[in-house]
Amino acid sequence: MKEFIEYVLQFGNLNKQQIDLIKSKAKEIELRKDEFYWEAGKTVRQIGFLTDGVLRVYYYNNKGEEITRYFIDENHLILSGNTVDEVYTPSEYLSAITDCKMLVFSKQDWKEIANTIIGWDNIVQKIITKHHSEKISRRSELISQDAKERYLDFMEKFPTLVNRVPLSFIASYLGITQSSLSRIRKNIH
Repeated sequence: MKEFIEYVLQFGNLNKQQIDLIKSKAKEIELRKDEFYWEAGKTVRQIGFLTDGVLRVYYYNNKGEEITRYFIDENHLILSGNTVDEVYTPSEYLSAITDCKMLVFSKQDWKEIANTIIGWDNIVQKIITKHHSEKISRRSELISQDAKERYLDFMEKFPTLVNRVPLSFIASYLGITQSSLSRIRKNIH
């Protein structure tokens, strides 16, 4: 809980009552490795904040192959849909790569926080903007780089993930085969 409050306070001010309200609405959950936070086609009814662990966003292409689209590490807010009122049904899977600890808020509780704390929406918007620009900068170069550059870039942008994420997921994220990634790693190290 402390991590979430400290994180939110980077984007705006909250008084003790507001912090207590947030604490009263949050529920701590644990996801075991390979458990889903959400699944494609199933409505998501909560907002999450990852305090410990790594999650992976992936989908299946038309050949039935699993494609890793993104990794989420600690101190990331996981919203579901563009607004709290939106019924969000993802087309992708979000599952735990490692054992994870999260705080979750029901959409109703999140809405109550937003209606009670003046400036909450503004704080959340700043967080979304920060995550969005991170995501874009992490993804954008993948297109123009060769496989080795992509991997070096991945190590630079996700330094904490290299040893926590299976090679098959990293290869999928980079759009290369696992054997290519193994060769690249052997030549680098």
